Amino acid sequence: MNIQTDASTPDLALWGGLECTVNRVRDNYFSQMDRNGHAGRLQDIERFASLGIEAIRYPVLWERTAPDGVDKPDWSWPDERLPALRELGINPIVGLVHHGSGPRHTSLVDHAFPELLADYAGAVAARYPWVEYYTPVNEICTTARFSGLAGVWYPHGGDEATFVRALLVQCRATVLSMRAIRAVNPEAKLVQTDDLSKTYGTPEMEEISGFFNERRWLAWDLLCGMIDENHQLWTYLRESGAGEEELRWFRDNPCPPDVIGVNYYITSERWLDHRPERYPETHRHVFRRVPHADIEAPRALATPTPGIAPLLMETWERYGLPIAVTEAHIDANREDQMRWLLEIWNAALKARQQGADVRAVTVWALLGSFDWNCLVTECRGYYEPGPFDVRGPAPRPTALATLMRELASKRPLSNPVLQGEGWWRRPGRFLCKPVATRTAVADIAVRSQFKSNHVQPILISGATGTLGSSFKRICEKRNLACHVLTRQEMDITDPASVEAAIVRFKPWAIVNAGGYVRVDEAEADVDRCMRENTLGPTVLALASIRHALRFMTFSSDLVFDGAREQPYVESDAANPLGVYGRSKLEAEQRALDADPQALVIRTSAFFGPWDQHNFVTQALNALDVGMPFQAARDATVSPTYVPDLVNVSLDLLIDRERGIWHLTNGEALSWAELARRACAAAGVSSDRLQEVSIEDCGYAARRPGYSAMSSERGLLLPSLADALKRYVEAVQERANGVSLGHEHAGEAAHYAR
Repeated sequence: MNIQTDASTPDLALWGGLECTVNRVRDNYFSQMDRNGHAGRLQDIERFASLGIEAIRYPVLWERTAPDGVDKPDWSWPDERLPALRELGINPIVGLVHHGSGPRHTSLVDHAFPELLADYAGAVAARYPWVEYYTPVNEICTTARFSGLAGVWYPHGGDEATFVRALLVQCRATVLSMRAIRAVNPEAKLVQTDDLSKTYGTPEMEEISGFFNERRWLAWDLLCGMIDENHQLWTYLRESGAGEEELRWFRDNPCPPDVIGVNYYITSERWLDHRPERYPETHRHVFRRVPHADIEAPRALATPTPGIAPLLMETWERYGLPIAVTEAHIDANREDQMRWLLEIWNAALKARQQGADVRAVTVWALLGSFDWNCLVTECRGYYEPGPFDVRGPAPRPTALATLMRELASKRPLSNPVLQGEGWWRRPGRFLCKPVATRTAVADIAVRSQFKSNHVQPILISGATGTLGSSFKRICEKRNLACHVLTRQEMDITDPASVEAAIVRFKPWAIVNAGGYVRVDEAEADVDRCMRENTLGPTVLALASIRHALRFMTFSSDLVFDGAREQPYVESDAANPLGVYGRSKLEAEQRALDADPQALVIRTSAFFGPWDQHNFVTQALNALDVGMPFQAARDATVSPTYVPDLVNVSLDLLIDRERGIWHLTNGEALSWAELARRACAAAGVSSDRLQEVSIEDCGYAARRPGYSAMSSERGLLLPSLADALKRYVEAVQERANGVSLGHEHAGEAAHYAR
């Protein structure tokens, strides 16, 4: 199957991409494919094929295949995978260097790098002569900035001269590599990728913003032979160490891309302001001795920019070459990942309607990515899922995978969350006082193919409880329409009341966040506990399957008896010790019997910043003022940060997951140890913490001595240490009356200056 590169392309194609960066920091290499597991999972190829993609940006990386020289390659990995892609009708766009600097014996500023890479490229082409599309070096200009100007990646340059040298070396390597590839396959084609950036700014920043807007084209301009004495950055290049002869070499040896690959992130559009004091410290910079703020445009501009569509037109008008969006991704909750992709898809369709030859949109990254929030310079464990989530025993398809299949097959888009606006267009997006500009208003009339006269909400029971109120807060922040109902508005134990609420609100999902929560009182209040915790979820499950709604309900670690004394997973046998645990276990069984599509979340030991009744808050409030506080030393639990629980539960609901999931912040410790850990995070003395036995706590209901939970389906919540840190920050913000409004910032540092 060929990627069409002529005007006869009938439809916008869907492509996929695999995050495969092997970047070097000092003498350490960081490999995304080792972390996402694709290095050892051939069966991922079939998963990719299930998405309906026509092509995939796929790595045959120099550093991995021939680290000791082209005369000592190991072809075993691509030998398995490239033919597998071909057999399943997916055209590989083979990448040779992806944010890398080559093997240890070379670098981006090594004069020998171009010839060395060309030798490797020729060997790849000889090994796989049927491969037609190549990206010898990914994101040339961006990689040059990070490696030569920002000093983040090897060789850690920090000046214009190193940036320009890295730029020229990579461009020359691309020309020579394509020459070597075409010596084997004359029909081989170049797909050259880079960040499609755009910089806006105050009039006082016009000179710098203008420079950035010209610099973004440099790699493509060099490859197209467009740089001579009349180029706007000729003097800049010469003053930064580029020789006149080497610049003319590109004019005399043009290698224009067959497809211009543009990568677009939330960070790709920037706002520069000469008044840095108006912005957070993290966004204040100095460039060419000019202090200024440099911030993602959506975080500052009162009127959203039009997005990618006009940038595609700029690219088309500059080069007149076929274009593909070769990376489309945002680090966000699931619904905003989907909204971002759909917005870019529709923008590409609009650019096509305006005459641009836009061929495809590439969903990035199919297996997600790790630690791009620190520019992959460390292994911090930060993970952004994509169409597949790799945090379980096997990659799990998310709602993004379903959206891809619908786009590829032209089916109607089915997920109701597409009815909402993404965070980059919502009022809560700002990190500063919004700036009024004359930028065009975003054309959102064609943003969504999902049309509905009624915005379907999520119905949530338990309006007055910790969980219900947290769902309300987070759904509002995520722009997920919802109604959180009191018992008077919907009595979950009354089928007629539930039916009336469904008819009235016409939801797409029901979340049971209420119920009987008093564990000790349940021992003497059996009928009420069973009615609210068992009958209620059963009624909701039956109504959900009858109306074809998604249903999610919550269970507890108290379904276990503690005899196991190691973290329980979903398939472990349950054996509750008390009435409350029995009510939850029967609810699980009856709900899943009634509705096999139901999602049951087991969790435990809540703590959060929005109520005063959870264990962590009570412990810190007492110990902070010098009061004694008792905590059990012999009862082991898995604490759960409520905002994390709600966010991940919503993601799973949107993904249409079902069955039982264990969601906690993944650490087994006693209540007493949790109190000490919270004190350490908050800077509070734990001297007056009194560690007691669980028997001394005087509970009426028996508690298991060990009810910690893990998961065999996937550990989706962040670490407890990270959760406690964010809990303390959130409590301090509330105490100070501050709301930072930090929604997902995308790859916040990905394209920093």
